[in-house]
Amino acid sequence: MTSQRELMLAGELYDASDAELVAARQKAHDLCFALNATRDTDKEARAELIAQILGTSPEGLTIQPPFQCDYGVNIQLGRNCYFNFNCVVLDVCQVTIGDHCLFGPGVQIYTATHPLDAVTRRKLENGKPIVIGDDVWIGGSAIICPGVTIGSGSVIGAGSVVTRDIPANVFAAGNPCRVIRPLEP
Repeated sequence: MTSQRELMLAGELYDASDAELVAARQKAHDLCFALNATRDTDKEARAELIAQILGTSPEGLTIQPPFQCDYGVNIQLGRNCYFNFNCVVLDVCQVTIGDHCLFGPGVQIYTATHPLDAVTRRKLENGKPIVIGDDVWIGGSAIICPGVTIGSGSVIGAGSVVTRDIPANVFAAGNPCRVIRPLEP
């Protein structure tokens, strides 16, 4: 029998009130609360909490609290990534982020989505994975919507709402986000 967690990770409709999922979210939220209560000088405590949240400790990772995620363990990060203040990652599906990525303050990454049908939406939800390539810079307060892929080397302008895939090595901005111009690789 397929668990609600398996359905969630597969992007299928699932029941978010499932006890296993509630417990996993609560654990991640508690760890984020502890991380968000640390001081800049608490480097060891921060590193330990981040490793617990993500289930791993990527090389060169900096997360500037406050930070919030749904599960944490569904976030796969490359090396040398930086998250500025107030970033949120709703990781009901896999979020894959490459090496050397920068996230401005208030960036929101949403794999979570909901059915358009109101009756179904009362009980079930689903998600779509997000992939962000290497050397991507996402400007402050940008929103990355479910199912989006952002190609390596691209820059997303501050305040953008990324609703569709963005190719590699471009500057893209706006609501909805669209390619403005190519960048030299």
